[in-house]
Amino acid sequence: MNKNLLTIILLTLTTLTFAQKNFIDQPFVETTAKVDTLVVPDKIYISINLNEADSKNKKSVEEQEKQLETTLKNLNIDTEKDLSLLDFSSNFKSFFLKGQNVIKSKMYSLIVKNAVTAGKVLAELESVGISNVTIERTEYSKVEKLLLDLKSKAVEKSKLTAERLAKPLNQKIGKALFISDVNTISNALQGQAPGIQIRGMSSIYGSRATEPIFTEFQKVKFEVQVNVKYVIE
Repeated sequence: MNKNLLTIILLTLTTLTFAQKNFIDQPFVETTAKVDTLVVPDKIYISINLNEADSKNKKSVEEQEKQLETTLKNLNIDTEKDLSLLDFSSNFKSFFLKGQNVIKSKMYSLIVKNAVTAGKVLAELESVGISNVTIERTEYSKVEKLLLDLKSKAVEKSKLTAERLAKPLNQKIGKALFISDVNTISNALQGQAPGIQIRGMSSIYGSRATEPIFTEFQKVKFEVQVNVKYVIE
C-alpha cells in the first residue's frame, strides 16, 4: 500500500476515534419531546358512480354526465380541474350471455375543499337522481410545512426541558450534540374517511335534501417526536 495513502487513512481513523471519544466523554442531557396539533382537512375526495342500472335504464350514462357537469358548475366547481374520470365499464358479458341491454357505468372522482361544499354536492346530485356517491377520504394539503413547523416546536420544547433539568444542578445547557426525528404520526383520517355512502337521501332528509348535510369533518391529528442530546456546561 502506498505510504502516503496509509498515513491519510491512519489520520482519518484517529480523527474519527477522537471525535467519538470526545462526544462520549462530554456530560450531556438527553430529552425527548412530542408536539401535536389538529387541523381541518381541506381536500375531500368524493367518488361518483354513474350507472344506467341505478336509473332503471331510464337515463343513459351520457345524460347523467351532462347532469353531473351542470350541477357541479352551478355550485361554482371547476370540473376541468377538480373532476376526473376513474373508470369506464360496460356489462358486455350479460349482454352476450343473456341477451340483455348493455349497461354502462362510469366512475368519477371529485375534489372539494370543505365539508359544506361536499354536503351541497351530495344534496344537489341526489336531487337530479345521482345518488351513488361516496366520501372516500380526506387530506390536508399543507402537511409538509405543518410537519416541519411541528418539528421545530418539538426541538424548542426539548431545549426548554433540558434547561429545566439542568437548573437545579446550577448548570447550563450548551450546544446540541445530536438531533433525531424519531417518528411522525397522523390519525386515520389522513388518507381515508369513514365509509359514508349516500343513497336515496331525499327519503331520509325529506324537504331538507337540498340543504348541506355536513358542516365539518373530524379534524386530522398530526404528532411528531424528536430526540435531542445537549451538552451540559
